[in-house]
Order: sequence, then structure tokens, then C-alpha cells
Amino acid sequence: MELQDYLNVIRKRWMIIAAVTLVTLGLAAAYTALTPRTYAATTQFFVSTSGDDTASSLAQGNTFTQARVKSYSQLLETPKVLGPVIKQLGLNTTPDKLADQVTSTIPLDTVIIDVNVTSGSPDSAQRIAAVVGDVFPQTIQELERKGQQESPVKVTLVKEAAADPTPVSPRPTRNLGLGLVLGLLLGFGAALLRDVLDKSVKSQRDLETVTDRTILGGIAFDTDASTHPLIVQVDPRSQRAEAFRSLRTNLQFIDVANPPKSIVVTSSLPGEGKSTTTANLALSLAETGLKVVVIEGDLRRPRLLDYLGFEGSVGLTDVLVGRVDVDDVLQPFGRTGLRLLGAGPIPPNPSELLGSANMEQLVADLSERYDYVLIDAPPLLPVTDAAVLSTIVDGALVVVGAGVAQREHVRRALESLEAVNGSLLGLILNRVKVKDMGSGYGTYEYDYRPESERQRAKDKGPRRQRRPIAADDEAALVVPRPSVSSARSSTPEPLTQAAPTQFDRLSAG
Repeated sequence: MELQDYLNVIRKRWMIIAAVTLVTLGLAAAYTALTPRTYAATTQFFVSTSGDDTASSLAQGNTFTQARVKSYSQLLETPKVLGPVIKQLGLNTTPDKLADQVTSTIPLDTVIIDVNVTSGSPDSAQRIAAVVGDVFPQTIQELERKGQQESPVKVTLVKEAAADPTPVSPRPTRNLGLGLVLGLLLGFGAALLRDVLDKSVKSQRDLETVTDRTILGGIAFDTDASTHPLIVQVDPRSQRAEAFRSLRTNLQFIDVANPPKSIVVTSSLPGEGKSTTTANLALSLAETGLKVVVIEGDLRRPRLLDYLGFEGSVGLTDVLVGRVDVDDVLQPFGRTGLRLLGAGPIPPNPSELLGSANMEQLVADLSERYDYVLIDAPPLLPVTDAAVLSTIVDGALVVVGAGVAQREHVRRALESLEAVNGSLLGLILNRVKVKDMGSGYGTYEYDYRPESERQRAKDKGPRRQRRPIAADDEAALVVPRPSVSSARSSTPEPLTQAAPTQFDRLSAG
């Protein structure tokens, strides 16, 4: 993984990181609050030897003392020293338990012994350290005495016992700091593990790990899509509507020399948004003056005409069995060049009807008369209808629902197309969350407000009124639409009123 991948994990899984960090901080705070307070008192000893003041004697004595100091340090934690301390203070403990409260250290290359005593109160720690300061030198004298001679080693108390009123344990600042760092590390680890174990497709980067086929575009997730599926018509200035126009442009430039005219739109699983994608793509194509026909090819669970608000009781199945002529059941959508062919009655054999010679002839005839023929097909994995249709059209578009399809689902769906030699034009990533739009697409702000509104927001002044258009000016703004024949001609056509969106960003996919 690259640095950008880790940053994406943090951005996508920040709630996991925050939750784990808060829990760890809470545990650290609880540990700090429940841990008994411990106070410390310190004292210090100096070890020396008796003898003459010659250089050789001093050197020998210094070497001897440094060697003995290590033993004396260990002696501090033995019952020989701690037993009299317990007896003198009347403590209700044993030498072994008291030894856990007494620690000694020797600074490097010195004959000094630092003693540290801990206890539940500053006074108790100070009293124990003070008695140790009295008992320890006497114990050394007894151990080093040879008969009636004085001990050649002398232990001198150089620092009286002193207690620190601040507890040495627990340390709230240190504990909370460590809890914060540990929580961030554990949270990031949990987020990274969650991201690794998550096999669903959520961004273009995830989709690129499955296939190297062309990704034509990404459509942002909209919770209101089921209520208002035709975003291109309902809110033409929205980001999602612009994404469909970018998809339209990318589709038109797939193969300029031999552009696909008949296209099947499918997905891996139900619920990925193929029907709404088909409807909005058809509207985007039709708003440029192209003649488009949309066939409701899902003969099992037809939904397309319901989204468009049309009746589909008579439609494709009636045409395929020869009951009606196709021109009698094609329904116009407003004043655009869009025509709709509903599914009709649901047959008992959808796959056979869609793969029949009549269906192939119907697609061929409509491709001659229309600029685009879009077929809304069932998902690839549950049934074979879409795979069958892909063999009689110019190509297939596979819609991948972010957060709906797993990577394995997409892989198997593409393999089913390859198995029948279906032509894959590209993939469309749908339902992409805004936080994932940056993973491969970048984050863009679209401002489609009128110029007067944008200027007013910039200047924070009164709204500026646009000059009314005179009759001569209005006539000058009318640009004739090209004919259907000119839409497919090899010579450049004049721009229509919708032409600015014809040249959308080609890199949106």
C-alpha cells in the first residue's frame, strides 16, 4: 500500500479510529482513577574504607569499595536489614513484602547507594526510609567487623530521608498520553484490518483491483434516488446530473470510428442501480438531439418504465411473439427524441425470448432507425438474460454498485460476459459515497447557480438584475438543432444549446 492508501483508510474509517481511541482513553482514565496512590521517599549512603593516605592505599581502597558496593546494594533488600526495620516501626508485613517497596541503585563508577522507598502515604515512606538509614550502616559494621577490630568499611548516611508529596504512581498525564498514542495505533490497526477484510467495491481504486477494463464514470450516491430517479430531468444542475453527462460523453468517444449503437446495461447483482443509470443515460443522450430508444429488457422484474412514469402492459414480449408491431408500442418521452419500449407481459421463458432471432432482428432494425438503442437487462449473476443479450448488441455496460457488489461478484460477472464473447464497453461505478469520490476521481465542486446569484454571494451585496432580453436579442439566441442524419455525419455539426455539456471532462472515469 502507498501513503495515499493509508490516508484513504484514515479518511474512510475515521469513526473506527476515533471509537477505539476513546475506549482506550477511557480505560487509561479508569486505570488511573482506580490505582492506589503511591508515594516515594529517598535516602543516600556513601561507602568508604579506612587506611593510610598513601596513593596506593587510596587506589586499593577505592577498588575494594566499588566491588563491595554492589553487594551492599543487594543487602538492602534482605531480611538482615528489613527485619529490624519492621520490628522498629511495628509494621504488619514481612521482609519479602517490604523488599518490594525498597529499591537501590548505584550511579556508574561511584561508591554511592541511592535508596528509594515507596508506600501508600508520604509519611509512611519517609519513616521507613529514615529507619533504613539508621539500620543499614549498623548492619554493615556487624558484617564487616573482624573479631574485636573495627570494620575497614564505613557506610555514611549523606542524605536524610525525604518524601515527595506528589504521588509517583499513578501518573495521570503519562497514562492518558500513553492511552492516546496506544488508542490511535490500535484504532488505525483496526481500521486497516477492516479495510483489508472488506471485499466490497467502494471506489474506483477498489474496482481497478478487479479488472483493468475501462471505467467510464462514477455516479455519486443519493438517498433520494429511489423517490426521484430521473436526476437529469429533476435537477439538471446537480453533481449527479453532471456525472451522467460525463458518462454520456465518455460513451460517445469510446470508438469514434465505429461507435456502438446498441448497448445492453446490466450489473452483477440486483440493487446496484442499473435501471436508474439506463434512464438517466438515455435522457442525457436525448437532450443533445440524438434519437434514443430504451428497451425494458428485464422480463423478470421490470422497473424501468415505473421510474419513467409510463405504462408497460404491452411491450417487448408482444413484439417478439408477433402480436403487435414495434411502432405501435413505442412511447415518446416528452418532446425529446427518446422513445420507450416496455417489457410487456412477463413470459415464462425470458432467456429464450431475449436470445431469439426475433430479438436480434428487432435490435438491428431499431439500430438502423435510432442513434442509440439501450436495453435495461437483468443482473448477470442470478440469470443469463444479460449475457444472452450481449451477443446480439454492439456492447455491454456493467453498473457496479458501490457498497453493494463484492469484488468477487464483479469478477464473476465479467467472466460470464467473456464466456459468451460479449463485448464489454466499460464499467460504471454507481452509488459512490462523497468521501470515496476522491479515491480515483478527485473531489469537485459544481456551481450551477445563475451568474447573478454567484456574483451576489461573492460580493455579499444586493442581487444584481439581469438586463431583459430584447426581441432582436432573443431571436439571435435561437440556434437550430441539427437533423438526425447530420448527428451521425462525418462533418462537424453546429453546436446546439446543449452543446457545452457535449464536451464534458473525458477524465471523469
